[in-house]
This record gives sequence, structure tokens and C-alpha cells, in this order.
Amino acid sequence: MELRQLRYFLAVAEELHFGRAAARLGIAGPSLSQQIKTLERHLRVRLLDRDRRSVALTPAGEVLLADARQLVALADDAVRRVRGVDQQALRIGQVSWMPRELLQAAEVPLRMDEWVLPSHTQVNRVAESGLDLAVAWTTRSDVDRLGLAARLLWAEPLVALLPAEHRAAQAEDIPADQVWVLIDEDETSWESWNRFALDFAEHTGARVVRINDGGITGPGFYAHVQRLRGPVLRSPKRHPDSRPPSLTSRPVIDPVPLWTWSLVSRVDDRRPAVLRVLDQAPPIQSISGWLPEDDPFRELLTS
Repeated sequence: MELRQLRYFLAVAEELHFGRAAARLGIAGPSLSQQIKTLERHLRVRLLDRDRRSVALTPAGEVLLADARQLVALADDAVRRVRGVDQQALRIGQVSWMPRELLQAAEVPLRMDEWVLPSHTQVNRVAESGLDLAVAWTTRSDVDRLGLAARLLWAEPLVALLPAEHRAAQAEDIPADQVWVLIDEDETSWESWNRFALDFAEHTGARVVRINDGGITGPGFYAHVQRLRGPVLRSPKRHPDSRPPSLTSRPVIDPVPLWTWSLVSRVDDRRPAVLRVLDQAPPIQSISGWLPEDDPFRELLTS
């Protein structure tokens, strides 16, 4: 006895009309009639009394009707639950950038987490299963220590912001050793940036300025650029406030600082939905420059 035959019987038993049941099932009338006859032969009982004008359930048909409803309902529920394991929305976190291509390409539902938090926080949330995925900056040591995997999405070249009247604004680009970098004492918010910026300064000779007001981005950052009256390395943290017209940006060279955005997941999370998102992530951009010693993509991208 096949589940399909039970569905066919159920349609006829509820409609008490072969034509309406066939239309409901989307099959031809003769095919439906043949399947009901096959079911009756298998059970060795008559389930329906039928003539040219009417269809009625036999006593055996009445008994099977209740069981058929229960069996079909159980089968449908099992399908929903099994599909739900794979179709449940994955929680994905961000810092300040989420590639539209990733969201558009994903064949599984992605739920953007409402907490926009620093990279190191989002990476820890993935490790602790608070998130399924995150787009964030991370290090090779953290990936290894936390049991994570990092898929490169974008190596973003960072620029310097400076007053438009500064003499360096007349040049096409600015050497790294002429740039200021800001370090904020609030490690809770700026741990990832501080690690990157300090490594960059140590490697290039860029000048370090320590602050305590969160001015790594936004209006506070613009105020520091005006105060220092020179080129300051701009963090990748997006901010809705527009740049003042009195400031301009220039590429940084010798070397080009690269901030790597990764799609971070747990190594042991082998769910098909997660693997599909990882497979559909946008391709790596071919760009080279400077990365910290502990960057997971240093060997791939270092010029």
C-alpha cells in the first residue's frame, strides 16, 4: 500500500465524486479510478460503492478513512519537520558591511542579526553558537583557537583622510610612513582595529595617536583629522554621517593597508544550509598589499 494511493483514496472519500477528486489531485479520472482499484485489490476489500450517479464509502472504507487521514497527516508533518531543519533561517551577524551579493546569492534564508557589533565580538558569538555566520575581520590565531573557518570575501584597501588644504592633498597618494593611526583605549569596542592599526604602525613607521573618546569613526574621527591637520588612516567601520567637505581622502601606498572581511563559520558546523552559503559567497578579489602577520590570508594577498 503506497502513500500516494492513500492520498487518492482520501480525496475520493472526502469529495464522494471521482471527477472532483481527480481535479483536486491534478490527475486524469481514469488514472484515479485505476489506483483506487489497485488499492482495493491490495487490501482485498471493497472501499467504495460506486455507480454512474453516486459514490459511497463501504464499512471498510469508513475504517480506512480515519487511518488514511492520520497516516497522510503524519507523513506531511514529517516532510515539514525534515525540510525545516535545512530551511530554518541562518543567523548572520555583521560589523558595518554586508555584501549584497551574498544575500542575493544565498539559496537558504538568512536572518540579519540586529546587533551590529565589533569584529572580535561577532567572531566570538559564532564560536559560542550565538550566530551561525558573521562577516567580520579576524586573525589566524583566533580562527585556530576558537575552532572557526574564515572564507575571504573582500580585501578592502584603507585610505587616509586629511584636510583639503593640506599639501599632501595635492598628491595622488600618501606613503604609509606619513600617516597617523588612531588607537582607542576602549578595547571592548575597538580591539580588532587596535590590533590592526598597531601592527600597521610598527611595520610602516606610521605615527600612533592614542584617544579615549571612540573617535575611530564618525564625527569624532573627523574632529581628530581636523585637530591633527594631517592624513589619518580611516578605519573600515562605516558611519551614516557624511564626510565634511573640508576633508578629502587619498589612497595609502608603500604599502597598501588591506583590511580583510571574512565570512566566519564554525569548522564543525556541516549543515547543508551553512555549506551552501559558504559555497555561494562572492569570489575573492585579486588585490595585494599589507596585512598583519596574524591575518589568515597574509600568504595569499601580501605583495
